[in-house]
Amino acid sequence: MTQQYQNILAPVDGSKATAQVIDKAIQIALQNDTHLDILNVVEVNQFSDSYGGAVSGDVIYGLVEEIETRLNDLKKRATDAGLTDVSIHVRFGNPKPVIAREFPGDHKNELIVIGTTGLSAVERFMVGSVTSYVNRTAKSDVLIVKIK
Repeated sequence: MTQQYQNILAPVDGSKATAQVIDKAIQIALQNDTHLDILNVVEVNQFSDSYGGAVSGDVIYGLVEEIETRLNDLKKRATDAGLTDVSIHVRFGNPKPVIAREFPGDHKNELIVIGTTGLSAVERFMVGSVTSYVNRTAKSDVLIVKIK
C-alpha cells in the first residue's frame, strides 16, 4: 500500500529548481487529493549583510510583495493543474529549521518536497545545504527532487 499524505509542503526559493519542485509537489498532491503549502523563507540577515546594516521596512515590504506575486503564480500553476486546496506562505528566518521543523510543526505537513541544492560544492561545504539539513532533521517524510 502506498503512503497517503494529507498535507504537503513545497519550499521554494525562486531558483531554477522551483519549477521542478512545484511540478513534483503538484503531482503528488493530485495523487493524494490533498492540501499543498507553498513556502518561501526569507533570510533577513542576508539583506543586512548586502545592504550594509539595517534594512528599511520599505525594502522588506517591496521584497515580500515580489515574493507573494511569484508564489501566487505558483499557486495558479497548481490550481490550473487541478488542485483545489493550495496555500502560499512567506516566513522570515533561517530556512533550515523553518523548513525542517517549524513550518511543518505549525501546519502538520507529512511530506516535504524539496529540490537539490543550487549551491556549488564550495558553498555547500561553507554554509551547508538546506536540503541536506532538512533531509537529516525533518520529522516528516522528505522527497528530494533531482534538478535536471
